[in-house]
Amino acid sequence: MECTVKSTIISTYAITILSLLSLLYQAPSPALAASGNQKPTAQLGGSSERNNVSEGKNIPTEWNVGSFDRKTGDWKSESAKNIKWVARLGSQTYGTPIVAGSRIFCATNNGAGWLKRFPAKLDLGCLLCFSRDDGRFQWQYSCKKLAAGRAVDWPLQGICSSPLVEGDRLWVVDSRGCVVCLDTEGFDDGENDGPFSDEESTDKNEADVIWSFDMMKELGILQHNMCSCSVTSAGELLFVNTSNGVDDSHENVPAPKAPSFIALEKKTGKLVWADASPGANILHGQWSSAACGTIDGIRQAIFAGGDGWIYSFAAEPTSDGKAKLLWKFDCNAKESVWEGDGQGDRASIISTPVIHQGLVYIMTGHDPEFGEAPGRLWCIDPTKRGDVSPEIVVDKEGKPIPTAYSQERRTQAVNKEAGETVKKNSNSAAVWLYEGKDSDGDGELGFEESMHRGLGTVAIKDGLLFVADLAGLFHCVDAKTGKPHWAYDMLAAVWGSPLIVDGKVYLGDEDGDVVVFELSPKQKLLAENNVGDSVYSTPVVHDGVLYISTRSRLIAIAAK
Repeated sequence: MECTVKSTIISTYAITILSLLSLLYQAPSPALAASGNQKPTAQLGGSSERNNVSEGKNIPTEWNVGSFDRKTGDWKSESAKNIKWVARLGSQTYGTPIVAGSRIFCATNNGAGWLKRFPAKLDLGCLLCFSRDDGRFQWQYSCKKLAAGRAVDWPLQGICSSPLVEGDRLWVVDSRGCVVCLDTEGFDDGENDGPFSDEESTDKNEADVIWSFDMMKELGILQHNMCSCSVTSAGELLFVNTSNGVDDSHENVPAPKAPSFIALEKKTGKLVWADASPGANILHGQWSSAACGTIDGIRQAIFAGGDGWIYSFAAEPTSDGKAKLLWKFDCNAKESVWEGDGQGDRASIISTPVIHQGLVYIMTGHDPEFGEAPGRLWCIDPTKRGDVSPEIVVDKEGKPIPTAYSQERRTQAVNKEAGETVKKNSNSAAVWLYEGKDSDGDGELGFEESMHRGLGTVAIKDGLLFVADLAGLFHCVDAKTGKPHWAYDMLAAVWGSPLIVDGKVYLGDEDGDVVVFELSPKQKLLAENNVGDSVYSTPVVHDGVLYISTRSRLIAIAAK
């Protein structure tokens, strides 16, 4: 199935698409959603609150993945230890797997060539479904590339979102900018569920599409390099970041009035409300995912915008189709400056907000191509309302200047030439800010003392917060105070998020190493296991089995 697209001619620009993949890196396991009385769901982070903590016992600390045939890629299990099965994914995989019932789902590209009608050399975005018990391939959702090219749909990156699964329904954002609802059984049940019934193939190993919402066609968004968001829900509402971004000049937002955040009806795909808050201030792309939770009796849908702000909306339908803003928080200093090559100190946000014990946690980030710049880790009080940023901008008379969503304010929030200044906000919701720890007392933050920009999301348990930055530093801080406990250098880039399970913390890196730490304020490395390929996602646990998607394979790890 293809989504229709407005005819847009866009010149190409050679940057790495890998920047888009913030939102893929949390450890999903089925859990009861934190908001409302909805059915158990399987999604990014395990629940709509997105805290990557799973239940499980006897999860292996050490394993050996075995070896692979150099010509065929087939798995050789003779030397493997604690490996249940291995399934082939595409050639580039950034999706974190989602386990639901007897199935496991993982987004990738078409490098595995599972369908005869789509040979491996054909570039597609794919969502693959496997049997959880033995890794047997079941069906594939296929997404053809956009004709406009790499400016909106970068080659070979595939689908990078993780799906939301509830019962026999699955929702995922594909690389063409479509939110699609699928039947988890595909056509293996012999039925073509609707209302959509125009699939190109109804073979049993193909996806059965229920409905599709084309955000480019319906909302006029223009995604930058890719559309990628791992959706969440509350009740009958589905929350989506549209990925609206800059054009290939990296200077202009061609659709500033197009929505960045939307709510859809889960059953029908009908648009419920939309909000375009970041407007012309989008710095680059918008590839984060929303979190949702009930705080002081109010259900909140919390989004990270491409302007470096966090926005919270009432997670409920509205009569006028407009989102009801509860609060907003600027994660950047007002005097910070955006530079397109990543050299400035103004940052975007790629990670996903986490809600834990009534507080919200978020890390600033950037396109990975922009390097290892300083980052910020925030803890926010979501009970306040309005502009709850740490700072506000005032004019030369001392009057506050409302946030202006204009191109002039995109690169810096304060205009000093006009006499504007920055002052502390008495309505600030900042609980704490972590930027690093000056361990040697020299007055500066060295590389291993600093919090860098990142893509991943925090995981919290027993008052301990764990998060990795793109530079490869794995941080452990106090969740209530932000006081640092320790930082460990992975010696490789980290794209994913930690998983906490069985009194241990798991994290993978670009070198293919998966470290296992004791869940403790004292640094204790239990093991380091290499899985034979880069890990851009987050480990997942379900029924005592640890699942890891590498760049090209899905691995099931279990004790004998």
